[in-house]
Amino acid sequence: MRVRLKGDVICTLLLLVALCSLLYSQLEHLVPAGKKEPAQNKPRVAPKTFSDPRAPRRLMPAKATAPRPQVTPAMRRTEVAKTRVQTTTPAPLTDSAFNFKLYLLNKDNRNFNLLINQPRKCRKTPGGPFLLIAIKSVVEDFDRREIVRKTWGREGLVNGEHIQRVFLLGTPKNRTVLATWETLMHQESQTYRDILLWDFMDTFFNLTLKEIHFLSWAAEFCRNVKFIFKGDADVFVNVENIVDFLKRHDPTEDLFVGDIIYNARPIRVRKSKYYIPESMYGLSIYPAYAGGGGFLLSSCTMRKLSRACREVELFPIDDVFLGMCLQRINLKPILHEGFKTFGIVKHIEKCSPWTFFSMVRSVRNERRHRVRTDTREHRDHCQLPA
Repeated sequence: MRVRLKGDVICTLLLLVALCSLLYSQLEHLVPAGKKEPAQNKPRVAPKTFSDPRAPRRLMPAKATAPRPQVTPAMRRTEVAKTRVQTTTPAPLTDSAFNFKLYLLNKDNRNFNLLINQPRKCRKTPGGPFLLIAIKSVVEDFDRREIVRKTWGREGLVNGEHIQRVFLLGTPKNRTVLATWETLMHQESQTYRDILLWDFMDTFFNLTLKEIHFLSWAAEFCRNVKFIFKGDADVFVNVENIVDFLKRHDPTEDLFVGDIIYNARPIRVRKSKYYIPESMYGLSIYPAYAGGGGFLLSSCTMRKLSRACREVELFPIDDVFLGMCLQRINLKPILHEGFKTFGIVKHIEKCSPWTFFSMVRSVRNERRHRVRTDTREHRDHCQLPA
């Protein structure tokens, strides 16, 4: 009997020990980990668990985690800004006004209506004008057109030769005000009779359309012109020296003169204004072309380029496109020191056969007048190269 009682006691003790061990193991999980002393110099790593994902997560105390860097309000604002940038649409790397896909789809559309014409521009003088000045402009730049009209672009006689003038424009980007602008341009045209307005949007990459439409217009309405100067409204031109230079040349022969750029390479940087993908132009070098400030051509060359423009595939950079057309007719453009479309030096400004002076909006009117006066004063002291 005693033996049996002793065995029962032993079994009871063993069960109690097992139960205590089980309770201890359960309590070990329930007691906060912060009660335990963390290992010296070792960051606490939360144990991997396979608990029910719907169960609430236990937050690890600050002691059990590696120390976090202090977050300042400025850092919080930076993080918020980064989050906002990442969640918005990335900004385009090229000009949003120019879409290469849209350009490729519409590049063969090269015929646009002429909204304002000057069909009698070159019939005002017997035998046609000696020089036609064609200036690229936009409808908003009335002030620049006025400056050209009152300074170097005045119509009339220069050194005994007849000079005529036209401005080349497309429609504004804001199509909602097109009707208003068209009315204003008609009024300006009735006043000055020098506006050519086509029905294509006036953007940087549509300057090629302006090039081919002007050459087509000149071939149709100004066939009797001797020479043409085509340039920008933000340059100063010494028309007197141009006339003297052109008197030595035959308008029935080829002539293309300007600030010629050789061996220029296509820009492959997507952020550049002049970015051209290799799929659009695969060669490593552009043909020789004239800088956009201005160039001279004879009536013979004008007619040839007008035909070449219809044969050469359109290119979004107008200067390069015209160089491609020159290559098409196998005509090498002539570099002349008188053309300084990227800046001039003092000697060239005074003694060049013709002078360009970069004219930005910040340049004062008296400065523009002084440049014109300086070129006239030094005219008699300079020898003009042929």
